[in-house]
Amino acid sequence: MTVQPGLKIKVAVFEDNVQLLESLQQLIDASDELACTGVFADAKQLEKKIEKSKPDVIVMDIDMPVVNGIDAVIIIHEKFPGIRVLMQTVFDGNDKIFAAIRAGASGYILKKSSPAKIIESIIETYKGGAPMTPSVAEKVLSMFRTQTLQTEAEKIDLSEREKEILSLLVKGMSYKMIAAECFISIDTVNSHIKNIYEKLHVHSKSEAVVKAINQKLI
Repeated sequence: MTVQPGLKIKVAVFEDNVQLLESLQQLIDASDELACTGVFADAKQLEKKIEKSKPDVIVMDIDMPVVNGIDAVIIIHEKFPGIRVLMQTVFDGNDKIFAAIRAGASGYILKKSSPAKIIESIIETYKGGAPMTPSVAEKVLSMFRTQTLQTEAEKIDLSEREKEILSLLVKGMSYKMIAAECFISIDTVNSHIKNIYEKLHVHSKSEAVVKAINQKLI
């Protein structure tokens, strides 16, 4: 996607820090390629604010009162799929990074990024890219590798007996019924299920059943 000559990328900013909000507005309007069409201190009445500002790209603060940035991205992704969202925050915590990406954010940068980097990231987001500051990109890669290794381990770690018991759990059988079906004691069933929970990294029957189905373990 390219910017047509004479046209500017329309940008809306959601940021509860008024001083930072004004600074971003000035920064965007000073760019030859961008135009700030809306600045908002919260994401209340989000749809009306987007319809009013008609942005191509939204710069979204992740930590806002009432409606936080991640919830806002989910709404935008559902109601306005053509609008791309660049998350901006002071934190680069793992949970928030993954939550923002899963919600549909196109990029994720830190507020301490330089003015030039912020402008560059907005333009890159508009063109279909996924800008991230180096520390965020490193965390994303690390989390991806960890999850991949865990998934691979889960696929090969269950014994045949454990798979059998897990399949009976999925069918809704009680521990007593499983013991009778497998010709083993209830204590042995408990021991197998404890091992299954540990290998699947779950803490309840419902979690084990969901994971068994999602990971196609049986």
